[in-house]
Amino acid sequence: MSRRGDAIRGLYASFAQALGPSRWWPGETPFEVAVGAILTQNTNWKNVERAIANLKAAGAMTESGLRALPPATLEDLIRPAGYFRIKTKRLTDFLDFLEQESGLNIESLAHQDLHALRPKLLSVRGIGPETADSILCYALGKQTFVVDAYTVRMFGRHGLIPEQTDYHEVQEIIQDALPQSVQDYNEFHALIVRASKQWCSKSRPMCAACPGRGLLPDPERLPQ
Repeated sequence: MSRRGDAIRGLYASFAQALGPSRWWPGETPFEVAVGAILTQNTNWKNVERAIANLKAAGAMTESGLRALPPATLEDLIRPAGYFRIKTKRLTDFLDFLEQESGLNIESLAHQDLHALRPKLLSVRGIGPETADSILCYALGKQTFVVDAYTVRMFGRHGLIPEQTDYHEVQEIIQDALPQSVQDYNEFHALIVRASKQWCSKSRPMCAACPGRGLLPDPERLPQ
């Protein structure tokens, strides 16, 4: 086993023991999870929750319900999530994709092969690798790891990824270290997000308190 693989699995075990189960991603249906993945771009989850609450109150948190909304109404409902005009267009483009690909039934996409479906999602304007993998993993139960800014920051501090890297290289490094399991990919990403918010912040990391401190390459040189 490589040092890197051991360290990645060690982080997973340490965070799981310290934080407990994540029960991630919040959402009552696969469609709600997908909408949340699109709305959370460039904003925080609290704002997304407000937008989703508005959509639910309007009876629009289904594929057909969202499709029936006039663009101006959709803009107003998702305004709390920010960039509401851009996100209205992204949701509309996603609905166009769903209508063409699955007759507005997102759950039927789960029957498609991951390697065939992922490029199709990435072809939808406004859906990049992180959003696509969030939909694939959390909404459709596909075996793909979601890489985000928290992941890159934490793994960079631990010396687990090259200084110059890209999304797919980081994803491959993590997937090679973990069991090939949707549940493990889901839970480890959720734990990374939670641990980053609690200890591994961008400007003032609390390394001394972090359960993963012992896995740092040189703990004494990092912030206390």
